[in-house]
Amino acid sequence: MNLYRIMIVDDEEEIRLGIIKKIDWEANGFIVVGDAENGQDALEKAEKLQPDVIMTDIKMPFMDGLELGKKLVELMPSTKIIVFSGCDDFEYAHKAIKINVVEYVLKPINSAELIEVLVRLKEQLDREYNEKRNLETLYKHYIKSLPVIREQFLVGAIEGRINEEQWHEQMEELGIEFKYKHLTVGIIQADGTLSFEENLNSFSGQKESALTPISIKKIVDENMGKYCKFISFIYSGMVIVMGNFEKKEDILLFIKGINEVCKVYKRIMSLTISAGIGYVYSNPSQIRFSYRTAQNALDYRFILGAGKAIYIDDVEPDNSIQLQLDEKEERSMLNAIKISSEDEISEAIDSLFKKTEDLLLPFNQYRIYLMEIMTSLLKLVQTYAFDIEEIFGENFNAYSYLESFNSIHEVKKWIIEKAIRINSYIKRERINSSMMLIEKAKQYIKENYSDYDVSVEKLCSKLHVSPTYFSTMFKKETGTSFVNYLTATRLEEAVKLLNTTDDKTYMIAEKVGYPEANYFSYVFKKQFGVSPSKYRKN
Repeated sequence: MNLYRIMIVDDEEEIRLGIIKKIDWEANGFIVVGDAENGQDALEKAEKLQPDVIMTDIKMPFMDGLELGKKLVELMPSTKIIVFSGCDDFEYAHKAIKINVVEYVLKPINSAELIEVLVRLKEQLDREYNEKRNLETLYKHYIKSLPVIREQFLVGAIEGRINEEQWHEQMEELGIEFKYKHLTVGIIQADGTLSFEENLNSFSGQKESALTPISIKKIVDENMGKYCKFISFIYSGMVIVMGNFEKKEDILLFIKGINEVCKVYKRIMSLTISAGIGYVYSNPSQIRFSYRTAQNALDYRFILGAGKAIYIDDVEPDNSIQLQLDEKEERSMLNAIKISSEDEISEAIDSLFKKTEDLLLPFNQYRIYLMEIMTSLLKLVQTYAFDIEEIFGENFNAYSYLESFNSIHEVKKWIIEKAIRINSYIKRERINSSMMLIEKAKQYIKENYSDYDVSVEKLCSKLHVSPTYFSTMFKKETGTSFVNYLTATRLEEAVKLLNTTDDKTYMIAEKVGYPEANYFSYVFKKQFGVSPSKYRKN
C-alpha cells in the first residue's frame, strides 16, 4: 500500500514531536516525511519533500499558518492543508476556508479526533488518486474528447505536421476509416457572406455567419457518403472535406459529390457555396499539398463563377515534381543544429537529401528545394544575430552560390559543414548568455539583498526570463539555489556588520533583508551554530 506523505508544522517542538509520536501513522495510511518550526522553514522543506498533506498551526513566528497556506495554494495546489489552532475563532476559520483548508482542528489535539480526520482525508485522497488512475474514467474522457482530437489531427495533416508513419499509426485509433491509397482535399466556402462591417452592425449577421460552416458540414455529411469514403471538419470558417478512393480516376466521383453538395445547399438554404478541390496524392504526408492546391482552385471561382466545385487539375495541370522542404523535417534539422552532436546534424541533413537521391532529377530541378534549405539556415543565423559573412563567407549570395557546385553530394557536404559551424556558434552563445544571465543575477542580489521582498519572480521579471529556466541555469552555474545564494549573501553581509559596527542585532537584521529580528537570529544560528550576539562576543 502506498502511504500518503504528511508534514507537521508547529513552532513548539514539544507539540510537534507529541503529534508525531502519539499517532500510528502507517496504520492510518500516512508517513511523516518531515517537520518544521515555522511557515518559512516549512515552505522550503515542502518544495523538496512534496508532501500530500501539511498539518500546520495557525499562530507561528516569521510566517503563520494562514500565510503558509496561501503560498502553498500557489506553489503546490494539490497539497491538502489541515490547520490546528488554540482558539475557536470564527475569523480564523473563515480565512482557513479561503485557502482550501480541508480540516480545522482545535488544540489540545485529541488522538482519536485526529485519527478521524486522517481517515476522512485518506478516503478523499484515495478517491482523487483512484479517479486519476482509473483507466475506465480516462478512456471515457478520451472517447468524449475524440472528435476534438481527431479534428486537431486532421488540421495537423493539412498544415503539414503529420508524417506518413503518424498517419497510419493514429488513423484507425481516431476512427478515420481510410483504407484506400488515394487522398484528396476539398475546401467549401460560402459566397456572399456578410462583410466584417456588416457583422459588427448585426447580431443576427454574426450568428448566421458563425452557423454557416456548421450547416454546410451537415449537408456534406448527409450527401458525400454516396460517392466515396470521406471525413469533414471545420477549419478557419471553411468546411474541409478529405476524400479517400481506390483508383485515382475516382476523383471524378468526389467532384460529383461536392457539386451535389453545392446544389443541395443552394436549394435548401438559398445561399451559394463554392468549392476548390486539390490534386490527388498517395502519400498521407502530402495532404498539405492537396490542401494548398485546393485553396488555389477555390480562387478561380472569381473567373469561372461561384456555386460549383473547381478541380485544380482542370485549371492548373500538375506538371511539377513535388520536391518541397517538409515542415517537420525542417524542424528536425534546425533542432539538431541547435542542440545536437555533429553526427546527429549530419544524419538530419542526410535525411533531407535522401529525397533528391530517390527522385534522380537533373540538378536544375533541385534548385528551389536547396534554396529552401539554405533559407532555413540563413533564418537561423539571423535569429541568433550572427554575422552571415563570418559563417558563409564574404558577399555570400545563396542563389548564385549554388552555381558553383557540380553535384548534389557537394551541396550536402557544404550544408553539413555550415550547419556544424552554426551549431558551434550557438553553443558558444548559449554559454556566454547563461554566464551573463547569472552575473546579472548575482549583481542584482548584491544590490538588493536588503530588500526583504526579493524573490526569483521579482528578479526574473527584471531579467526577462522564466523562473523555471532561471532556477535551472542558476543551480547549474553556481551549484546552489537562488534562495541559498541570497541567504549566504545576506549572512555574509551580516557578519561584516557584526565585525565592523556597533549596530544592534535588529538593525543589522533590517539592513540585510530580515524585518523580523527573531527570524534573522534563527537563520544565523542555523548557519553558524551560534546566535548573532554570541558570534559578536566570540
